[in-house]
Amino acid sequence: MQEAAYIRWMIRRDMPTVMAIETDSFEFPYTEDEMILMLRNRNVIGMVAEVGEQVVGYMIYELFKERLYIHSLAVASTYRFQKVGTAMLEKLVGKLAPQRRNRIILHVREKNLAAQLFFRASGFRADIDPYFEYQNGESAYRFTYRIHVQQEA
Repeated sequence: MQEAAYIRWMIRRDMPTVMAIETDSFEFPYTEDEMILMLRNRNVIGMVAEVGEQVVGYMIYELFKERLYIHSLAVASTYRFQKVGTAMLEKLVGKLAPQRRNRIILHVREKNLAAQLFFRASGFRADIDPYFEYQNGESAYRFTYRIHVQQEA
């Protein structure tokens, strides 16, 4: 049985492994400079998933007043379908609260069926975002995960 993934803050020395996972995972990956620039934003957080002492996945998300936005989430190809991505999403869901940040949003390329299936299976709902378009002209689905907000009686 595989050891469970441990989720922790991303640190500078994780960057070579994170970039390798990014490059292997996406047709149009972020460059290291783009990723560092994004992570320098005060509200952007990077986390990694470790199995043993090896980084096997990462996520970069941004905090907004009422939501979290996932900029990138990827798992090393040899660790996919082993609950690493699920562990990272569970970490984010744990940060949601009914009165504050009550949803997670991200965009998935129209052609990325594997990611679409993963997020659907993780409780996200999809809709077409008519205003979001990738640099190559491809459209995207907006995926949203909401926690239940109690209505006051």
